[in-house]
Amino acid sequence: MQQALDAVRPDEEGLASEWVCHDFAELLAKAGRLNEAIIVLTPHLDREWILSTLVELTVGQGRAEQVLELIAPRAERARSARGEERWSFHPSNAQDLQAQVLERASRADEAVRMLGADIAAGHFLVQNTLIAYGELLRRHGRLEELCVLGTGERAGETLAYYTRALEDDGQADVAEAALRRFIATAEYPDRFRWPLIELLGRQGRIEEAVEVGRPTFDYHDACLFEGIIHLLHEAGRPDDALALLDERSAEFVEEHSSWFSSNRIWLLGEAGRYEEALAYAETLPPDTYGLTVSKAWIMEEMGRLEEALMLLRADTELRPSEVAELLIRHGRATEAIAGMPSLAEQHAASRRRDAAIQADRGPNDPPF
Repeated sequence: MQQALDAVRPDEEGLASEWVCHDFAELLAKAGRLNEAIIVLTPHLDREWILSTLVELTVGQGRAEQVLELIAPRAERARSARGEERWSFHPSNAQDLQAQVLERASRADEAVRMLGADIAAGHFLVQNTLIAYGELLRRHGRLEELCVLGTGERAGETLAYYTRALEDDGQADVAEAALRRFIATAEYPDRFRWPLIELLGRQGRIEEAVEVGRPTFDYHDACLFEGIIHLLHEAGRPDDALALLDERSAEFVEEHSSWFSSNRIWLLGEAGRYEEALAYAETLPPDTYGLTVSKAWIMEEMGRLEEALMLLRADTELRPSEVAELLIRHGRATEAIAGMPSLAEQHAASRRRDAAIQADRGPNDPPF
């Protein structure tokens, strides 16, 4: 562990990068050096994902009060943001995370009161805060509050949490009826389809779930096709997912070519149809996004590890970690480390890529 820490310890430039600090803090936490991890993250806590990382790294570590002290001023600023500030305020998730830490500190009632007051007064910035409140109420069986929240003007965002709480309470039929009623009567019914699909899936009613999602399969927005594919896969039915995939029109395949091809290879592999997957992959243009990694995965599943490694090493556009991760999965960590470029080399390559991207942009293009 000390060798790993020494290898990635950031210099002054690195400490200014939220990405570098995130990775280093995660490693420090794994090494049991949580105080140092928190110190590394603290300058970047106005970024939503870094604040979330702080909360994640301190779960079960007895640091609730320390974390709450860091979150509290940010949550108060979020509550008081008004006008134009609402659209640019960071971190916008401070209130949700404050409630989350209170809850895990056995102060759930306080979390419900605080977040409930924010929602009632409209003193929150993003939809995720509303969703966090719905999830909090559901976890604690607060059906009355959830009914008011989930069937009112915020139903589009929160009905799913009310109906899941009903299901948890043994009232799955009531939950299903509520979802079907909103699908039949709401101005924008498709937002209620996925919670119903999940409910039906948990009950093993897969065919019914597919039919609920089917009307959206050709939508540009709110398309539930990918979710249905994964539902069938999780139910152990990759061949049925493949059949559904192959029903798509030529226009659909052309519009979603990379997504379609990568998912078809994946499903063929999950169905154990490896030779068919490789034969299909050979029909695709060589520059298809993710093709090399998909083919290497199939070869790995077939036990053809050296061929998979050769394929990955031959693709100069791939991240070096693709080869390393494959080696590590097969117990060859020393070889993986030896084959990785140094951090300095990786950072230099990253800067060259960024410079090339910037050079391709016109003088009036927005920054990336």
